Amino acid sequence: MAFETILFEVAGGVARLTLNRPDRLNSFTLQMHQEVAQALSQVEADDDARVLLVTGAGRGFCAGQDLSDRAVAPGGEGVDLGRSLDESYNPLVRRLVALPKPVVCAVNGVAAGAGANIALAADIVLAAKSAKFIQSFANIGLVPDSGGTWILPRLAGHARAMALALTGQPLTAEQAEAWGLIWRAIDDAELVSETNKLVERLAQGPTKGLAAIKHAIRAAWGNDFDTHLDLERDMQRELGRSADYREGVSAFAEKRPPKFTGR
Repeated sequence: MAFETILFEVAGGVARLTLNRPDRLNSFTLQMHQEVAQALSQVEADDDARVLLVTGAGRGFCAGQDLSDRAVAPGGEGVDLGRSLDESYNPLVRRLVALPKPVVCAVNGVAAGAGANIALAADIVLAAKSAKFIQSFANIGLVPDSGGTWILPRLAGHARAMALALTGQPLTAEQAEAWGLIWRAIDDAELVSETNKLVERLAQGPTKGLAAIKHAIRAAWGNDFDTHLDLERDMQRELGRSADYREGVSAFAEKRPPKFTGR
């Protein structure tokens, strides 16, 4: 399928989705949302796609919403931004969180507004050391969306989340790593190679088990302890019957690398 605002391919078990409006810092338009949704449908349906990588083309990851797509003329009637969230941004972050495959985000430059929170919705976030995360909503009188006010205090703590949201102050990749918002800040020249190593490793892993790990860790944010113990039990019961578990045990006993099939 040909796309105009993204690049998308599946090869070697890795689905690579690149936001591709570099002249606009990969900011979102309705067309980009529609094309990303189509690509995610392919990832969901394709058993050969065992990990999703999301990144941006050019010098930035994503500057959030393209404001020219939501411009308000002086004295004009306001736009319904809640509709944009209902129809575009919220479905996107929900699908990334619920995807039964690991989602890796490589932030290659500025990640601002919804772009920052879409990145933080990934399971593992790598960022070039030159990258910055900016909760720019307060600068135009809005609240951090796409899960921003939910995930920021959970990752960074109340005080840091509040200050980031109220001031819109840029956060460097190295500080984001130190605060626990992302996994690693990487030298710019090494971002692509380090990202490729990671997604290729995940693509060869036990996909059902990785999906269960993802679900269990995210569910822990809302579960009490006893409920979560039951969830772990139920997951372990199902995974113990998987082909990948049998292969993992056999490989361990035979002192060889496992050959997981994702089943």
